[in-house]
Amino acid sequence: MFLDPRYFVYVFPAILLVIYAQMKVKSTFAEFSRYRTRLGYTGGEVARGLLDKAGLHDVPVEMSRGWLSDHYDPLKKVLRLSPEVYQSNSVASVGVAAHEVGHALQDQKGYLPLRVRTGLFPLTAAGSQLGPILVILGVIFRFGGLINIGIVLFSAAVFFTLVTLPVEFNASRRAVAQLVQGGYVSDQEVAGVKKVLSAASLTYVAAAAQAILTLLYYLSLRNRR
Repeated sequence: MFLDPRYFVYVFPAILLVIYAQMKVKSTFAEFSRYRTRLGYTGGEVARGLLDKAGLHDVPVEMSRGWLSDHYDPLKKVLRLSPEVYQSNSVASVGVAAHEVGHALQDQKGYLPLRVRTGLFPLTAAGSQLGPILVILGVIFRFGGLINIGIVLFSAAVFFTLVTLPVEFNASRRAVAQLVQGGYVSDQEVAGVKKVLSAASLTYVAAAAQAILTLLYYLSLRNRR
């Protein structure tokens, strides 16, 4: 099915956006990794300082593996930073670290979109993998019921990408506010932080666009039966 030319007609714009977003993140992070912050705090130190200021003393800051594998785990209450963020005192690293702290603050405040996304994750993991398989089997065996089940499962994955958008945008706003209030960055450095976080946000927009267009393609398969 994925060799179907119509599939690429549907998702090609989103694929281009995904490629552009990935290139934008890499180039922007690399650019602002060359600039050291005035105070010289590393991403790990900034994360620890912001968490402590918010009263989140029990949330550990750990170093993860993988390039830009930074994330906050709302189930285990752990903030993990990639080596290039944890150990570096660059503008880019400080921005990414503060962004992940933003997610911890969302969790602390009971931010609804984060709670919804966390609750959806198990279903989303299954839907994103099992949904397309059921659609393919439904098309091959001309079984409309399988197609419909696959579409429903994949729709959960699409909704997850949509809920992710306000979660990520809000975390970035919190990051900038916390860095400024804590005096971790100068006015010039804030501009760099915003560019890094804006580039990162584009990847989530691209993922949502690709998921939506893929769902539309699946719906077109069902309607052609």
